[in-house]
Amino acid sequence: MKLLRYGPTGQEVPALLDTDGTIRDLSGKCEDFQGDAISLEVIEKLRGIDPKTLPELPAGGRIGCPLVDVPNFFCIGLNYAMHAAETGATPPPEPMIFNKATSALCGAYEDLPVPPESTQLDWEVELGFVIGRECRHATPENALSFISAYFTCNDVSERDFQKSRGGQFVKGKSATNFGPIGPYLVTPDEVVDPQNLRVTTMVNGKTMQDSNTSDMIFSVAEIIVNMSKYMTLRTGDIVITGTPSGVGLGMKPPTFLNKGDVVEVEVEGLGAQRATVV
Repeated sequence: MKLLRYGPTGQEVPALLDTDGTIRDLSGKCEDFQGDAISLEVIEKLRGIDPKTLPELPAGGRIGCPLVDVPNFFCIGLNYAMHAAETGATPPPEPMIFNKATSALCGAYEDLPVPPESTQLDWEVELGFVIGRECRHATPENALSFISAYFTCNDVSERDFQKSRGGQFVKGKSATNFGPIGPYLVTPDEVVDPQNLRVTTMVNGKTMQDSNTSDMIFSVAEIIVNMSKYMTLRTGDIVITGTPSGVGLGMKPPTFLNKGDVVEVEVEGLGAQRATVV
């Protein structure tokens, strides 16, 4: 299934994208997508609904953020071998975990405002996933069973804030609309192998990133196993899994986004995003 939220800002309804591309209203069938409303239990309930019995929503409307909010917005750094090489970093011995502020969350087609004082605005296409049930001490064998959905994300980053302003990465990762996800959430039955998905970024029509999740240093399962050693992952938490080579910071000379630029990111099978820098 592909799940989304549809409608004007503040008036979105939970919806399902049918196999023929029709968007169908899930109002009354589930709560709006966040927390326990995106649990594995809810996913299984929705799977039992015949999409043809759901009301059609009018085409051409706004696709919003597929989640109302999230308990935690976790990120994994330096998780692609070629990306670590392009930045001159040593690959970490364990997954590097940091946070985005949950207020950075937005939809796949929202404008990207340049923060005041920003000089190094960068792109990072990433595979993301939603935790579908409480997770502690996962094993390699059961780790993927905690996922209720996958999604495309652009881990927008302000490199000067991230590297030169003191403290942790969160300063450079959390401005308004720095966390676009979607356009929809894709249930695991449609993702045959999360370690074999093409991931791409285009800026103004030029390909900047073109890689595959097979280049990850730590797989999705390994990330869940490692994170759940140190914390309880909550239903509705989201995790994005790192970016491949081709970011602006890694170019010679470094190249960053400017007002008017158009950024498009896509993870194979999970949908594409498009944002204009404003």
